[in-house]
Amino acid sequence: MPHHARQHAQQHAETRTRERRHRLAHEAARLMAEGGIRDYHQAKLKAAERLGIFDDASLPRNREIEDALREYQRLFQRDNAAGLRQRREAALRAMEFFAAFEPRLVGPVLDGTADARSPVALQLYSDDADAAPRFLDQHGIPAEARSRRLRLDRERSDDFPVWIFSAEDLSFDLTVLPLDVLRQAPLSGVDEKPMKRASAAQLRQLLADEEIAGYEGLRQE
Repeated sequence: MPHHARQHAQQHAETRTRERRHRLAHEAARLMAEGGIRDYHQAKLKAAERLGIFDDASLPRNREIEDALREYQRLFQRDNAAGLRQRREAALRAMEFFAAFEPRLVGPVLDGTADARSPVALQLYSDDADAAPRFLDQHGIPAEARSRRLRLDRERSDDFPVWIFSAEDLSFDLTVLPLDVLRQAPLSGVDEKPMKRASAAQLRQLLADEEIAGYEGLRQE
């Protein structure tokens, strides 16, 4: 086969792979948005099964699915925006309440992919593992104890205490981590990079920026 024909065939194959990745990312996002699947890997495999695409090169990265999910929600679930703002405002009040624990917001409420089933996920930091449940108890907040495995870095994984409780008709999910984890975020299950986290001040800024963008959007309509 002549060189230019080989090059053309390769480009054609790359374009088809890119298109399949795009279709798979959007199908996985739809399954997450509509079907309540929370796990990116599971959504990816189910989408591949539905579309009959099984080559590994066509499987999208988790970040691509997250972007597609955000786009899907913006187009088809516009009422999500009000729910997202409600959760972010509730997160800010919770962070002010847990101020002594240097709280950080993480997960779908921060990255903008939260839906009606998403809890407000906070990370609290303390070297006293009993401080958070003691604090909840002092304030008469009944909470359910669980644990969660997190990767602190490429070498270290550990199980950490989690406390689940309800307030303002929302579910809150608190992971208690040692103080030294404040310096570097645990790795995200989405892309193995340090998790995105926001302090109360950063979340306040995010809410203010959104409000300004909302006003400008209304003015332009």
